[in-house]
Amino acid sequence: MSVTARQLNRATLSRQLLLRREALDVAVAVHRLVALQAQEPAGPYLALWGRVAGFEPASLDRAFADHHVVRASLMRITMQAVAAQDYPAFHETMQVTLRAARLNDPRFTSTGLTAADADALIPAAVAFSRSGKSNAQMEGWVQERLGAPKPRVWWALRHYGPFVHAPIDAPWSFGSRSTYMGALEQSRPGDPEASTECVVLRYLEGFGPATARDIAAFGMINAPLIKAAIQRLGDRLVRIPGPGTADLLDVRGGGIPDEDVAAPPRLLPMWDQSLVGYADKTRLTPAEYRPLIARINGDVLPAVLVDGLVAGVWRPVEEGIEITAFHRLTDQAWEGLESEARGLWQLLADRDAKVYGRYGHWWKQLPKGETRVV
Repeated sequence: MSVTARQLNRATLSRQLLLRREALDVAVAVHRLVALQAQEPAGPYLALWGRVAGFEPASLDRAFADHHVVRASLMRITMQAVAAQDYPAFHETMQVTLRAARLNDPRFTSTGLTAADADALIPAAVAFSRSGKSNAQMEGWVQERLGAPKPRVWWALRHYGPFVHAPIDAPWSFGSRSTYMGALEQSRPGDPEASTECVVLRYLEGFGPATARDIAAFGMINAPLIKAAIQRLGDRLVRIPGPGTADLLDVRGGGIPDEDVAAPPRLLPMWDQSLVGYADKTRLTPAEYRPLIARINGDVLPAVLVDGLVAGVWRPVEEGIEITAFHRLTDQAWEGLESEARGLWQLLADRDAKVYGRYGHWWKQLPKGETRVV
């Protein structure tokens, strides 16, 4: 039986906990969601607030402090918050992408070191950073080892090596100055093929049904590696005809809601994984709105969902949460959004009412729409 585009939309909303908030431990919720975009430290907090019933930011503070959830450079070569149990396989799978992005970059190659030279530094760098070290401390360590200042060596190592961020800063556990820890307690499986299979299964659990192209785009993973993993997984996956030309893949028992399931209004953080985790972004974002929320430099604005689709953007302003709709909304939709905005404003007021403030220039480029401040 084939599935419709609207059913795919509802499947994403269901698996991404956007049909209803659920009462979950935060580490369990992060595992369910697979990976939360975290280049802005507030991102995982705002993502969980919209998905976990009774979410308390302090619970995520503790999960980071106890290393049940870790922040590291992973999928799409960006910062992600993932469950500690998922980090080893995710990191091992991402090595091809991360290594190529950093070790082939002129900023590294200009140091005169080879990839093998960089790899040889990693075990000692991991041991040295076990208790948490700043960039300056790690650059000093590299200088001592190599006999000359080479800050771009550490720049490369911290992006592709097994290093996670140490939580040090309020209000969102991490700040603009990062501290790094070697992830010794999370050893790699030592089997890249098995790790890639794990990523395929985990992705489909949190984002399926989806195409092989979607899975590859989720991590910026080479498509042949994903196709080979899918082939090895065999009948552990099911194939479903979809609205496009490519068959969809899913885990067995994944569940696909009916297309008439109600989807409540939601306020999503910047770069929410539900918006960026597919090659086909139209699953949640109408094609005409994609250029409005996805800026030319890669920023993806905090979005408003109405009936499961992007319908506008939001941002904190001095008086509260400003919501701008791209098209006319019903009174019922506005009531739902305003209720969400009141709850979000309370969370931000307790933590950081100016979050995302440095992205305000993008609003000057948006078309005029109905705007309300709650």
